Amino acid sequence: MTLTAWQQEFEHPWPLIGVVHLLPLPGSPLYGGRFSDVLERAVQDARTYREAGFDVVMVENFGDRPFFPDSVPAETVAALSVCAWEVQRLVGLPVGVNVLRNDARSAVAIASVTGARFIRVNVHIGAMVTDQGVLEGRAWETLRARRELGSEVFILADVAVKHAGPLVARAIEEEARETVERGLADGIIVTGKATGLAAPEMEYRRVKEALKDIPVLAGSGVNPENLPVIFPWTDGAIVGTFAKRGGVVTEPVDPERARQLGELRDRLLRGEISKR
Repeated sequence: MTLTAWQQEFEHPWPLIGVVHLLPLPGSPLYGGRFSDVLERAVQDARTYREAGFDVVMVENFGDRPFFPDSVPAETVAALSVCAWEVQRLVGLPVGVNVLRNDARSAVAIASVTGARFIRVNVHIGAMVTDQGVLEGRAWETLRARRELGSEVFILADVAVKHAGPLVARAIEEEARETVERGLADGIIVTGKATGLAAPEMEYRRVKEALKDIPVLAGSGVNPENLPVIFPWTDGAIVGTFAKRGGVVTEPVDPERARQLGELRDRLLRGEISKR
């Protein structure tokens, strides 16, 4: 995907993507027993993002820890599909899908059926050591599944993904280039070491300078203090933790905290404040 295509896909050329951290889904250890509660919370969070000026939301099975390392069971696919569909139907924002920890094949299927615009893949190529063990990228499978389904869903792939470490250290810009050139990812996501933590500014800059015409997104730790810093080196942001009540990732989305980011992004786009 070219940067121009990405900028034309959503309402704003620099989209804010709000993460809908789903409550534990059926079959997971912490499931509460009422799927209606999962749906109600998902729709509520998505509506709060929309009212705060966000352009897109991404649903993910965040509450399903401990995560499967690769393929998730049928009940998880079914629940995620319903959530993605209902959020789109009731809220009206474009939707993305992330199937944790690394089930890109199911994510492509869910997105293709529900009309979601993109998927997020934690490990698209190579391998990373995680709390689920060694996760191996399956780009060959993901791209072929997309083709077989006749889907146009975008594949956004993490590099140096959070909650993980490499088997062999590599420069982040080298990994990003190979993820696009050899893994055929449509865009790149740069994250910090863990949920809610930002990457150093230099990592965004190095990836963006290596991939000038490819979308590069901030994938964790975005807040009002660092948004002006990373803005020049990114083409959008995936936001979760800061937008939650008290900055606690498991809490509902806070209207005021989300609005801070929405208004700041708009001011940056209009050139009203400096891009540090």
